[in-house]
Amino acid sequence: MPVYPVAAGLATSCASPGCWCRDRRPCYPSDLTDAQWQTLEPRAREVMDELTVAVGRPVVHDLRAMCDAVSYVVKNGVEWRALPVDFPPWEAVYAFFGRWNGRGLPQALVTRLRELLRRHQGRAAQPTACIVDSQMVKAHDTVSKATSGYHGGKKIAGRGRHVAVGTGGWLLALAVTAASISDKAGAKILLIKLSDAFSTLRIMWAGTGYNGRPLARYAQAVAAITVEVVARASPHSFQVLRRRWVVERTFGWLMRYRRLARDYERTTANSEAMVYWATVIIMTRRLARYENGQPPIKRWGGEQPHPTEQTALSTGS
Repeated sequence: MPVYPVAAGLATSCASPGCWCRDRRPCYPSDLTDAQWQTLEPRAREVMDELTVAVGRPVVHDLRAMCDAVSYVVKNGVEWRALPVDFPPWEAVYAFFGRWNGRGLPQALVTRLRELLRRHQGRAAQPTACIVDSQMVKAHDTVSKATSGYHGGKKIAGRGRHVAVGTGGWLLALAVTAASISDKAGAKILLIKLSDAFSTLRIMWAGTGYNGRPLARYAQAVAAITVEVVARASPHSFQVLRRRWVVERTFGWLMRYRRLARDYERTTANSEAMVYWATVIIMTRRLARYENGQPPIKRWGGEQPHPTEQTALSTGS
């Protein structure tokens, strides 16, 4: 089955010999739809113009094909060499991934998309509160021993992802470390990043792993943030914890991307970039619904009664 909409002889190929990425049509579940690309393209080009170091050779391959190729790797968890033939050559896609990660493209896109999403939700562009948590993932044999470790509590050898999200679940800061690094040490790294990026944060909700006066004093001294620990009322039963369920939902979003189910990256910088690219995809799809006038999907918030429970209470059944 052909993967291009026109015959090879009639295709408008790019400057790379044998590549017809500019005539590629979306055909994978990971590909951005036309509406989603219309949402992402202007923001991506604006950020790329801002991050361009010097004027040089123009981009050879189609930008949408490049983004879809990165999305394919992140979503399906394949090797770079296993990219389908309708994408640009994998060497070019990997070079695009590495070059723009070094310049901070996915981080800048997350920032811009997050601000737009917050405005659509009736919030201020800059957050005043955040939730922190960590996630341990196993490491592949491509990960060096110098950047991985063993977490005694969760019995996992690999890396830890320390994240800070806003009250809507959108990523604010991220730090990837060895799994042997404690939650409190990871939180200190997050606090440094948060203090550099935001001046409006005032409170941070966290689990019992972040309890203690040293971390609270550090948060006040570095970022003027108050740490509030949300503990379980019963340690041996399931509970939807106040505020903390938001960051757990964010981890659930990220775990839908197979490249993040296990850490395959040789460097922690690439590992962080994979998380940022997955976040860009999630945010783009949500923002496209807002900009196209589609009503937001009603989801159950963990701090309110479940809809079925609320109906039962109102009817008295």
